[in-house]
Amino acid sequence: MLVIFAGAILFICGLLLLFREALARRRLSDPSKPIEGAASPTLEPRRQGLGFLGVSRNWPGLGLMAAGAILLISGAYA
Repeated sequence: MLVIFAGAILFICGLLLLFREALARRRLSDPSKPIEGAASPTLEPRRQGLGFLGVSRNWPGLGLMAAGAILLISGAYA
């Protein structure tokens, strides 16, 4: 049971690390530069691109998730 619990914790920590990497790399809004014609500043970026989804930035989170998945699977068959 301890192996399953450790696997779940590792998997969740990896997922949280992926969320942090995706959200921490950019500013969510820039209210100092109002756009003419726009109603109000928004939290949506104009262009973020898909660079934050790359493996080079997210390998620690993916590694934690893989280790957690291995522990979960091995705990299920033990």
